[in-house]
Amino acid sequence: MENVAIIDLKFLDTNEAIASFLVETTHGPILVETGPESTFEQLKEGIERNGYELEEIKHVLLTHIHFDHAGASWKLAEIGAKIYVHPVGAPHLASPEKLWNSAAQIYGDDMERLWGKMKPIPEDQIVAVQHEEELEFGNIKIKALHTPGHATHHIAWKMGNVIFTGDVAGVKINGGPAVPPCPPPDINIRDWEVSLAILKAEKPECLFLTHFGIINNVNEHLDNLCYMLHDWSKWIKPYFDANTDQQEVIPLFMDYTKTQLVGEGCDEALIKVYEYANPSWMSVDGLYRYWKLKSQGRIK
Repeated sequence: MENVAIIDLKFLDTNEAIASFLVETTHGPILVETGPESTFEQLKEGIERNGYELEEIKHVLLTHIHFDHAGASWKLAEIGAKIYVHPVGAPHLASPEKLWNSAAQIYGDDMERLWGKMKPIPEDQIVAVQHEEELEFGNIKIKALHTPGHATHHIAWKMGNVIFTGDVAGVKINGGPAVPPCPPPDINIRDWEVSLAILKAEKPECLFLTHFGIINNVNEHLDNLCYMLHDWSKWIKPYFDANTDQQEVIPLFMDYTKTQLVGEGCDEALIKVYEYANPSWMSVDGLYRYWKLKSQGRIK
């Protein structure tokens, strides 16, 4: 669309791993996704390349609060922007300590290199948005679609005939296959299927993926993603049932997903970008947790 600019945040010095979207409106520019704080300078440069100053961004829409999507949101809030987010995610932006500490258990000393810093956002600058609530920015209306599965606090944002999908429509980079990001702790396949149905029911002409770019063959893409989501979860289940240590499963799963990517024509450079955008080792942890909760009857 003419009024949407894709900003490549050059995460870890690669192309097309994480995007932010600049939307022009008669009410001024708005931003969908911020990326992590570690790529804030690339975000700033991208906004300026499109003819705006950072201070002109008064509204930031987040699909969810994971660092690769929302980590720099506090930087925009510092210069006056309002941050729009799912009600479940809102408290974690106001008090990000639990979010940060949880991630630190996974990434350890790599936290700052990967994600930068995370600071609290004043509560009066955080706007919790309900399912199907419509926001109006001048000539543009954007509808929130609560779409759990990847995260309980996930929103896809519909603007006209397009949808900004965050992670619920998966990862697809430079002609590679559609794959599902499955990190802990919220993976729920049944919820994810319902969310994909919500996207289809809106009949969008295209999807904007944070990882990465524009999808025009919407239904085919979503069907391929759903297939891969079930493929990965079914691959993991026998190891979970056998109580195999996750650390033993990680290299096996990484080999499995790499074989899939190679089979779809991905070269080593593209596989590296896929790993940056969607680390396969994290999906082992997320899918193990999914099967654990399912076996305990805590999710359907």
